[in-house]
Amino acid sequence: MKSLRNSVQLIGRLGKDPEVKTFSKNKKATFSLATTESYKNQKGESVQDTQWHNIVIWGALADVAEKFLKKGQEVAIEGKLVHRNYETDKGEKKFITEIAVNDLVMFGGKQQ
Repeated sequence: MKSLRNSVQLIGRLGKDPEVKTFSKNKKATFSLATTESYKNQKGESVQDTQWHNIVIWGALADVAEKFLKKGQEVAIEGKLVHRNYETDKGEKKFITEIAVNDLVMFGGKQQ
């Protein structure tokens, strides 16, 4: 059975075209993904809550992202949460949470 530990599945829309970097033997694609939840608040008003996620795709799947994904397109992704930190040139410590993608499904075209 596939491990359920650290497993993330999301369906959302790309916030920007993938940014692709090529390394000596690998390729990396990154983009933001918006997931939106709709619900009614206590006053009965319709509310939309959008969350933004940092997405990272490596290897052959990064090639697919580069060729076929565009801003506004709806996709389903499966991957795992990755937390990392780094230090800026000014000595500030920054923390980032990303989703490292293992699988990707493309849906219809851009949102009208």
